Amino acid sequence: MAQIPGPARPVASGSRGNFPIAHAAIDQDRNPFPFDFNPGFSVSVSEESEENAGAVRRLALKKFILLAAILIITPSLVFAAEEGADRPHWSLELKGGAFFPDAANWSKFYGSSFIGEYGAALAYKLHRQIEVGLEGSYARATGKGLQPIFNSDAATGEVTHEQMPLNLFVLARGVFNENQWLVPYAGGGWTRMFYRQHVKGQGKTKGSVNGYHARGGVQLLLDRLEPESAKDLYLDFGMDHTYFFVEAKYTRATVDTIPSGSVNLGGTGCLGGFLFEF
Repeated sequence: MAQIPGPARPVASGSRGNFPIAHAAIDQDRNPFPFDFNPGFSVSVSEESEENAGAVRRLALKKFILLAAILIITPSLVFAAEEGADRPHWSLELKGGAFFPDAANWSKFYGSSFIGEYGAALAYKLHRQIEVGLEGSYARATGKGLQPIFNSDAATGEVTHEQMPLNLFVLARGVFNENQWLVPYAGGGWTRMFYRQHVKGQGKTKGSVNGYHARGGVQLLLDRLEPESAKDLYLDFGMDHTYFFVEAKYTRATVDTIPSGSVNLGGTGCLGGFLFEF
Protein backbone atom coordinates (compact mmCIF):
# COMPACT_ATOMS: atom_id res chain seq x y z
CA MET A 1 0.00 0.00 0.00
CA ALA A 2 1.50 3.38 -1.00
CA GLN A 3 2.38 5.77 1.84
CA ILE A 4 1.41 9.41 1.51
CA PRO A 5 4.19 11.58 2.95
CA GLY A 6 3.06 13.46 6.03
CA PRO A 7 4.48 16.06 8.37
CA ALA A 8 7.27 15.29 10.83
CA ARG A 9 6.17 13.28 13.82
CA PRO A 10 7.61 13.28 17.37
CA VAL A 11 9.78 10.35 18.42
CA ALA A 12 9.11 8.53 21.65
CA SER A 13 11.86 8.61 24.22
CA GLY A 14 13.66 5.32 24.50
CA SER A 15 12.15 3.96 21.28
CA ARG A 16 14.16 1.89 18.91
CA GLY A 17 14.59 3.92 15.75
CA ASN A 18 12.51 6.82 14.50
CA PHE A 19 9.12 5.14 14.46
CA PRO A 20 5.98 7.12 15.14
CA ILE A 21 4.07 6.67 18.31
CA ALA A 22 1.21 4.24 17.73
CA HIS A 23 -2.18 5.95 17.92
CA ALA A 24 -4.98 4.39 19.86
CA ALA A 25 -7.46 2.50 17.69
CA ILE A 26 -10.51 4.62 16.84
CA ASP A 27 -13.83 3.11 17.67
CA GLN A 28 -15.34 2.34 14.26
CA ASP A 29 -18.83 2.82 15.62
CA ARG A 30 -17.96 6.41 16.53
CA ASN A 31 -15.83 7.15 13.50
CA PRO A 32 -17.82 9.34 11.08
CA PHE A 33 -15.52 8.54 8.15
CA PRO A 34 -15.95 5.29 6.20
CA PHE A 35 -12.26 4.44 6.03
CA ASP A 36 -9.48 3.10 8.29
CA PHE A 37 -7.40 5.72 10.09
CA ASN A 38 -3.63 5.24 9.71
CA PRO A 39 -0.89 7.26 11.51
CA GLY A 40 1.06 7.36 8.27
CA PHE A 41 -1.87 9.23 6.57
CA SER A 42 -2.53 6.43 4.14
CA VAL A 43 -6.20 5.74 3.32
CA SER A 44 -7.38 2.16 3.04
CA VAL A 45 -11.07 1.66 2.09
CA SER A 46 -12.37 -1.66 3.27
CA GLU A 47 -15.12 -3.56 1.42
CA GLU A 48 -17.29 -3.61 4.53
CA SER A 49 -16.95 0.14 5.06
CA GLU A 50 -17.72 0.73 1.40
CA GLU A 51 -20.96 -1.28 1.71
CA ASN A 52 -21.89 0.66 4.84
CA ALA A 53 -21.27 3.93 3.04
CA GLY A 54 -23.47 2.83 0.14
CA ALA A 55 -26.26 1.87 2.52
CA VAL A 56 -26.04 5.25 4.25
CA ARG A 57 -26.19 7.08 0.93
CA ARG A 58 -29.18 5.03 -0.25
CA LEU A 59 -31.04 5.66 3.00
CA ALA A 60 -30.35 9.38 2.78
CA LEU A 61 -31.55 9.43 -0.82
CA LYS A 62 -34.78 7.61 0.10
CA LYS A 63 -35.44 10.09 2.91
CA PHE A 64 -34.82 13.00 0.55
CA ILE A 65 -37.18 11.60 -2.09
CA LEU A 66 -39.88 10.92 0.53
CA LEU A 67 -39.57 14.44 1.93
CA ALA A 68 -39.72 15.97 -1.55
CA ALA A 69 -42.81 13.90 -2.40
CA ILE A 70 -44.55 15.02 0.80
CA LEU A 71 -43.73 18.67 0.09
CA ILE A 72 -45.07 18.38 -3.47
CA ILE A 73 -48.15 16.23 -2.88
CA THR A 74 -49.48 17.79 0.33
CA PRO A 75 -50.30 21.23 -1.14
CA SER A 76 -51.88 19.53 -4.17
CA LEU A 77 -54.12 17.38 -1.96
CA VAL A 78 -55.12 20.38 0.12
CA PHE A 79 -55.94 22.39 -3.01
CA ALA A 80 -57.89 19.49 -4.53
CA ALA A 81 -59.85 19.02 -1.30
CA GLU A 82 -60.68 22.72 -1.16
CA GLU A 83 -61.67 22.74 -4.84
CA GLY A 84 -63.79 19.60 -4.42
CA ALA A 85 -65.58 21.09 -1.43
CA ASP A 86 -66.35 24.37 -3.21
CA ARG A 87 -67.27 23.34 -6.73
CA PRO A 88 -70.66 21.92 -7.84
CA HIS A 89 -70.86 18.16 -8.41
CA TRP A 90 -74.19 17.79 -10.25
CA SER A 91 -76.09 19.58 -13.00
CA LEU A 92 -79.73 19.47 -14.09
CA GLU A 93 -80.95 20.67 -17.50
CA LEU A 94 -84.53 21.49 -18.49
CA LYS A 95 -84.89 22.26 -22.20
CA GLY A 96 -87.21 22.56 -25.15
CA GLY A 97 -87.21 23.67 -28.77
CA ALA A 98 -87.66 22.63 -32.38
CA PHE A 99 -86.64 19.31 -33.89
CA PHE A 100 -86.11 19.02 -37.67
CA PRO A 101 -86.41 15.33 -38.71
CA ASP A 102 -84.10 13.93 -41.37
CA ALA A 103 -86.82 11.65 -42.81
CA ALA A 104 -87.67 12.41 -46.43
CA ASN A 105 -91.07 13.98 -47.17
CA TRP A 106 -91.66 14.66 -43.48
CA SER A 107 -93.49 17.93 -44.13
CA LYS A 108 -95.61 16.20 -46.76
CA PHE A 109 -97.03 13.78 -44.20
CA TYR A 110 -97.04 15.96 -41.10
CA GLY A 111 -97.58 19.43 -42.53
CA SER A 112 -94.43 21.02 -41.09
CA SER A 113 -90.66 20.61 -41.37
CA PHE A 114 -90.22 20.60 -37.58
CA ILE A 115 -91.91 19.42 -34.39
CA GLY A 116 -91.60 20.36 -30.74
CA GLU A 117 -89.08 18.54 -28.55
CA TYR A 118 -88.79 18.69 -24.76
CA GLY A 119 -86.35 17.03 -22.44
CA ALA A 120 -84.21 16.95 -19.32
CA ALA A 121 -80.71 15.80 -18.42
CA LEU A 122 -78.90 14.92 -15.21
CA ALA A 123 -75.09 14.82 -15.12
CA TYR A 124 -72.32 14.17 -12.61
CA LYS A 125 -69.15 16.26 -12.79
CA LEU A 126 -66.00 14.14 -12.85
CA HIS A 127 -64.08 17.42 -13.01
CA ARG A 128 -65.11 21.05 -13.15
CA GLN A 129 -64.86 20.88 -16.94
CA ILE A 130 -65.92 17.26 -17.60
CA GLU A 131 -69.24 15.57 -16.83
CA VAL A 132 -71.12 12.41 -17.74
CA GLY A 133 -74.87 12.07 -17.72
CA LEU A 134 -78.18 10.80 -18.99
CA GLU A 135 -80.64 12.76 -21.12
CA GLY A 136 -84.18 11.95 -22.17
CA SER A 137 -86.52 13.85 -24.49
CA TYR A 138 -89.89 13.50 -26.18
CA ALA A 139 -91.30 14.61 -29.54
CA ARG A 140 -94.72 14.04 -31.09
CA ALA A 141 -96.27 14.81 -34.47
CA THR A 142 -99.72 14.23 -35.99
CA GLY A 143 -100.38 14.04 -39.72
CA LYS A 144 -102.14 12.23 -42.53
CA GLY A 145 -101.17 8.93 -44.07
CA LEU A 146 -101.08 9.12 -47.88
CA GLN A 147 -101.48 6.48 -50.55
CA PRO A 148 -100.79 7.14 -54.24
CA ILE A 149 -103.96 6.86 -56.40
CA PHE A 150 -103.56 7.53 -60.12
CA ASN A 151 -101.56 10.80 -60.30
CA SER A 152 -102.35 12.06 -56.80
CA ASP A 153 -102.10 11.03 -53.15
CA ALA A 154 -105.18 10.15 -51.15
CA ALA A 155 -105.38 10.40 -47.38
CA THR A 156 -105.66 7.00 -45.73
CA GLY A 157 -106.04 8.01 -42.08
CA GLU A 158 -104.64 10.03 -39.22
CA VAL A 159 -101.05 9.20 -38.24
CA THR A 160 -99.46 9.88 -34.86
CA HIS A 161 -95.69 9.61 -34.56
CA GLU A 162 -93.84 9.67 -31.22
CA GLN A 163 -90.16 9.30 -30.43
CA MET A 164 -88.25 9.24 -27.16
CA PRO A 165 -84.45 9.30 -27.51
CA LEU A 166 -82.42 8.30 -24.46
CA ASN A 167 -78.86 9.67 -24.56
CA LEU A 168 -75.80 8.66 -22.55
CA PHE A 169 -73.27 11.46 -22.97
CA VAL A 170 -69.92 12.98 -22.07
CA LEU A 171 -69.77 16.77 -22.02
CA ALA A 172 -66.83 19.20 -21.88
CA ARG A 173 -67.45 22.74 -20.60
CA GLY A 174 -65.08 25.66 -21.00
CA VAL A 175 -65.54 27.01 -17.48
CA PHE A 176 -62.42 28.28 -15.69
CA ASN A 177 -63.95 30.75 -13.25
CA GLU A 178 -67.05 30.45 -11.07
CA ASN A 179 -68.14 33.95 -12.15
CA GLN A 180 -67.53 33.38 -15.87
CA TRP A 181 -70.31 35.02 -17.91
CA LEU A 182 -70.28 32.78 -20.99
CA VAL A 183 -69.44 29.06 -20.94
CA PRO A 184 -69.10 27.19 -24.27
CA TYR A 185 -69.62 23.43 -24.25
CA ALA A 186 -69.62 20.40 -26.55
CA GLY A 187 -70.28 16.71 -26.17
CA GLY A 188 -71.89 13.59 -27.51
CA GLY A 189 -72.44 9.91 -26.98
CA TRP A 190 -74.68 6.88 -27.44
CA THR A 191 -78.39 7.10 -28.27
CA ARG A 192 -81.21 4.61 -27.88
CA MET A 193 -84.13 5.81 -29.97
CA PHE A 194 -87.57 4.55 -28.91
CA TYR A 195 -90.35 5.17 -31.41
CA ARG A 196 -94.07 4.50 -31.83
CA GLN A 197 -96.36 5.16 -34.78
CA HIS A 198 -100.12 4.77 -34.88
CA VAL A 199 -102.18 4.88 -38.05
CA LYS A 200 -105.85 5.22 -37.18
CA GLY A 201 -107.67 2.04 -38.06
CA GLN A 202 -104.46 0.18 -38.96
CA GLY A 203 -102.78 -0.50 -35.62
CA LYS A 204 -99.49 0.53 -34.04
CA THR A 205 -95.84 0.07 -34.87
CA LYS A 206 -93.17 0.50 -32.20
CA GLY A 207 -89.57 -0.40 -31.48
CA SER A 208 -86.13 1.00 -30.68
CA VAL A 209 -82.76 1.31 -32.42
CA ASN A 210 -79.23 2.33 -31.46
CA GLY A 211 -77.59 5.49 -32.70
CA TYR A 212 -75.40 8.40 -31.68
CA HIS A 213 -75.65 12.12 -31.10
CA ALA A 214 -73.49 15.23 -30.84
CA ARG A 215 -74.30 18.62 -29.36
CA GLY A 216 -72.78 21.97 -28.56
CA GLY A 217 -73.83 25.36 -27.32
CA VAL A 218 -73.17 28.24 -24.98
CA GLN A 219 -74.39 28.95 -21.43
CA LEU A 220 -75.03 32.39 -19.92
CA LEU A 221 -74.52 32.77 -16.16
CA LEU A 222 -77.61 34.33 -14.55
CA ASP A 223 -76.24 34.69 -11.01
CA ARG A 224 -74.71 38.11 -11.64
CA LEU A 225 -77.84 39.40 -13.38
CA GLU A 226 -80.07 38.48 -10.42
CA PRO A 227 -77.79 38.17 -7.37
CA GLU A 228 -80.65 38.17 -4.87
CA SER A 229 -82.49 35.38 -6.67
CA ALA A 230 -79.25 33.42 -6.96
CA LYS A 231 -78.69 33.80 -3.22
CA ASP A 232 -82.22 32.59 -2.45
CA LEU A 233 -81.78 29.54 -4.71
CA TYR A 234 -78.57 28.67 -2.91
CA LEU A 235 -80.04 29.06 0.57
CA ASP A 236 -83.34 27.31 -0.20
CA PHE A 237 -82.28 24.58 -2.63
CA GLY A 238 -78.47 24.45 -2.55
CA MET A 239 -78.14 25.66 -6.17
CA ASP A 240 -74.62 26.98 -6.80
CA HIS A 241 -75.22 28.43 -10.27
CA THR A 242 -78.04 28.98 -12.75
CA TYR A 243 -77.47 29.33 -16.51
CA PHE A 244 -79.62 30.01 -19.55
CA PHE A 245 -78.34 28.11 -22.59
CA VAL A 246 -78.93 27.54 -26.27
CA GLU A 247 -77.67 24.49 -28.13
CA ALA A 248 -77.73 22.61 -31.41
CA LYS A 249 -77.93 18.81 -31.42
CA TYR A 250 -77.68 16.23 -34.17
CA THR A 251 -78.98 12.67 -33.75
CA ARG A 252 -78.67 9.70 -36.08
CA ALA A 253 -80.59 6.45 -35.49
CA THR A 254 -81.65 4.45 -38.55
CA VAL A 255 -84.41 1.86 -38.71
CA ASP A 256 -85.12 -0.61 -41.52
CA THR A 257 -88.20 -0.02 -43.66
CA ILE A 258 -90.46 -2.32 -45.66
CA PRO A 259 -89.86 -3.69 -48.25
CA SER A 260 -86.22 -2.56 -48.19
CA GLY A 261 -84.10 0.40 -47.20
CA SER A 262 -83.83 2.45 -44.02
CA VAL A 263 -84.82 5.81 -42.60
CA ASN A 264 -83.07 8.02 -40.07
CA LEU A 265 -85.36 8.72 -37.11
CA GLY A 266 -82.96 11.39 -35.92
CA GLY A 267 -82.39 14.91 -37.12
CA THR A 268 -81.28 18.34 -35.94
CA GLY A 269 -82.57 20.04 -32.82
CA CYS A 270 -82.37 23.73 -31.85
CA LEU A 271 -83.01 23.95 -28.12
CA GLY A 272 -82.91 26.37 -25.23
CA GLY A 273 -83.33 25.97 -21.50
CA PHE A 274 -81.97 26.35 -18.00
CA LEU A 275 -79.06 24.61 -16.30
CA PHE A 276 -78.86 24.29 -12.51
CA GLU A 277 -75.59 23.32 -10.80
CA PHE A 278 -75.54 21.94 -7.26
